[in-house]
Amino acid sequence: MKGCSGVASFEMPSRVYNEAYNMNYNYQLVNLDEFLSRIRENNSQLLIVDCRLPNDYHELHVRGAINVTIPPSTLVMRRLANGQLCLKSIIKDTESRDKFAKFWKSGIVVLYDGGGDYQWNETSVISTLYKRLQKDGYRTYCLQGSFNDFKRTYPEWCENRRRPIEPSLLGLENLCITTVTDTNRNYSDNSTKDLPFPIEIIPWLFLGNADNSTDLDALKKYKIRYILNVTPNLPNTFQQDDLGIKYMQIPIQDDWSQKISQFFTDAIAFIDEGRDRNQGVLVHCLAGISRSVTITLAYLMHTLNLSLNDAYDLVKKRKNNISPNFNFMEQLVDFERQLNITCAHVGECKCKTIHTTNGSTPDSGIQIDEWD
Repeated sequence: MKGCSGVASFEMPSRVYNEAYNMNYNYQLVNLDEFLSRIRENNSQLLIVDCRLPNDYHELHVRGAINVTIPPSTLVMRRLANGQLCLKSIIKDTESRDKFAKFWKSGIVVLYDGGGDYQWNETSVISTLYKRLQKDGYRTYCLQGSFNDFKRTYPEWCENRRRPIEPSLLGLENLCITTVTDTNRNYSDNSTKDLPFPIEIIPWLFLGNADNSTDLDALKKYKIRYILNVTPNLPNTFQQDDLGIKYMQIPIQDDWSQKISQFFTDAIAFIDEGRDRNQGVLVHCLAGISRSVTITLAYLMHTLNLSLNDAYDLVKKRKNNISPNFNFMEQLVDFERQLNITCAHVGECKCKTIHTTNGSTPDSGIQIDEWD
């Protein structure tokens, strides 16, 4: 972000706005008076988005605003920015999520936060949302000043919302594949079942899907004697056979309600046991994209003292179709905090910036000039 534009009227032609945006990434701002006049109209074509932390939002917010927050992770911001997460799925509250789903692009979106300093920052919630909404065709503005400015000027137009915050985020609609269930072995994308096997992430640790777990020839060839099944109902195929294969099963569905982090400790110990004996460990779920990847990332973070960003990049280089759902990513962010992982880079740290390869980010090829 090179700077901020002047205060814009809601009637500003979109063509003029878009030209300014493409040249300088300038935010279009709306002043308090114009903003209030739109609120007074009680117009369904106005969507107000509070980008502060949930506790601040529930304490007090602009009347009618919905709350959108994002975990402080470069990976999550990056996936939202390049379209790998749908906007509706990052809205925690069901009522607010429904309100956004019914909102039309012909309307106006106004974002605000607690700071009001609209300098471009790829790790900023309001910056990421602003750019994502604009790229998706919404007429988007930022409130001139901060929420505190609005509260001081128009306190009667603020409200609180004291009720429990709902569980964080839907899961499967964040994936880049069509939702499937464990009892339906039909994959939506052939690439999810045709990847070469085994995929060795680090020595003796393999990542795969349900079909891989039933490939006895490959299991024998690569000395895989430990299988970690991250599904509630896929069978442990060779458990009853005298083949010397040890199983662990984590009964987790791939949706927002699942707390996969409660299994991290046992899963890490299971993987360590196999690797310490120089025996292969296969971690699999249904498609090898979300649940098994989450366990693998947790293991790498814990065992190799890697940040979530570095662990993700390591796995991504070996298996490029990974996509843990957003709820699992939040739990990995929390796990990173618990591990208290510190930056190991020498010189200028890149942990909080978008890693690029050949002019694009690792996720989906978003061009770097779009981030300048």
